Amino acid sequence: MRAVMRMAGRLARRPVVWVGAIFLALTFGMGGLAPHLGFLFRAGTRLVYTRASFPELVASHALLTGAASLIAIAIGLAAALFATRPAGRAYAATLDRLGALAQTFPPVAVLALAVPSLGYGALPTGFALVLYGVLPVMGAGMAGLRSVPAAVLEAADGTGFSPGTRLWRIELPLAAPILLAGVRTSVTIGIGTATIGSTVGALTLGSPIIDGLSGDNPAFVLQGTVLVALFAVTVDLAIGEAQRALPQRPN
Repeated sequence: MRAVMRMAGRLARRPVVWVGAIFLALTFGMGGLAPHLGFLFRAGTRLVYTRASFPELVASHALLTGAASLIAIAIGLAAALFATRPAGRAYAATLDRLGALAQTFPPVAVLALAVPSLGYGALPTGFALVLYGVLPVMGAGMAGLRSVPAAVLEAADGTGFSPGTRLWRIELPLAAPILLAGVRTSVTIGIGTATIGSTVGALTLGSPIIDGLSGDNPAFVLQGTVLVALFAVTVDLAIGEAQRALPQRPN
């Protein structure tokens, strides 16, 4: 019993637990809480967003962000691996420039250009999220793989490791903390950027924000903004916990 109490106490001291608890409580309780917040807004303001429930908005937002993040991570990691192998090192600078160039396009502009060919809804939003999510993963992956000490690589080669085995058992584990930092940045950016997808018909936590701005309803704007912020902070803290759980690299 004492061990359980100690574990509960340790969990309670972790910000990810109580921030996540607040996020879940508001996700499922916003519809009941909103009618009691009328004193914050002018008389006659609609207080409850009804086009979709908040659990539905969160689920749709998470699905869209998660799918786009997985694609961005796969592309970014593949590019980092290619750029740090002998056959791809000559292309590393070009990949860096292409990734930086992709980041210069405003998300709204990317959506506007994508809609004619991809249509309205989640698809153009996902395209924009992938475009913005690749660079942090690629940059962190390249930095992490390049940070592996040459002596470690030489020792692995000397023991007869194949290139694939060396990558899987030596390089990726040692690069993981830096790589995960890039994933953390990519996913957090994606959660925030996904809100603009509602301007082209995607169902996200940006839907109440966009509806609130277009309808001059600050209650809707506040509800969407608070949930997006809590969502991003919760995921950021969760990935941070995963980073701390990784074995520490020797100095």
